[in-house]
Amino acid sequence: MSRANPQPPPSDPVWAGRGAETGAIYRCFNLAQDFESFVWLAAPPDVAAQGPSPREVAERAVEQMNLRAIDIGIAPRPDGTGLVGVPVWLWVDDPRPSTFGPVTESASAGGITITATARVHRLTWDMGDGTTIECTTAGTPYRESFGFQPSPDCGHVYTSESHNRPGGRYTVTATSDWVVEWEGAGQEGTITLDGLVAQVELTVGEAQVLVS
Repeated sequence: MSRANPQPPPSDPVWAGRGAETGAIYRCFNLAQDFESFVWLAAPPDVAAQGPSPREVAERAVEQMNLRAIDIGIAPRPDGTGLVGVPVWLWVDDPRPSTFGPVTESASAGGITITATARVHRLTWDMGDGTTIECTTAGTPYRESFGFQPSPDCGHVYTSESHNRPGGRYTVTATSDWVVEWEGAGQEGTITLDGLVAQVELTVGEAQVLVS
């Protein structure tokens, strides 16, 4: 709720015959239902009753982005088998605005408009063997021509088989952390969003050497 500026003329029905010397007209905005109304109050409302803050409107813009966890790209593929000592490649498969950013949305409420832009600033990969890797890029998709080279920006090498893990596989978990920068109504700020999670299962075995 905020004081209407300018105030309605004395002839406006919202005054209900009252004079400006007895109070003022305030704007009420229902953020959930997206409508506003005007009411007369003899005294200013409590701070808690004021309209939505710029940050609250920014959070509404973030909701409109429909952010979600990444689609995991990994080599070897989850339906195959990795080998101890052979590099595993990790990347964001088909990165889109809603999974990696940047994505921009605007929201309006209580007479103010806020524009927010979100992007992933860190991917944390839990490889299931006690190793955690932090990557600040989307990673490099693997191609067969790369052979046994390690990933240039986001990868891992297993040092033990997965047979002693539940189901005989490692659970690989990718957690994307977002940063949202917003501005409007003469203000600006940052919102952090943590914990959008995606998972795949990966079998890792020992290379078998045949001696004849």
